[in-house]
Amino acid sequence: MRGVKKADLPTKTCASCGRPFTWRKRWAKVWDEVRYCSDACRTRRRVAGAARGEQ
Repeated sequence: MRGVKKADLPTKTCASCGRPFTWRKRWAKVWDEVRYCSDACRTRRRVAGAARGEQ
């Protein structure tokens, strides 16, 4: 079997929903900048911030 087991991948907590998410290959170059688990959480966070007057 090739690759790394999913349990051995790094994880983070989503800044919007608080759920844990694991490293994805497409995030390899920007893993330090990733804050949200999905596009839906990223969009939801922006909308909530805009409603409160944040950017």
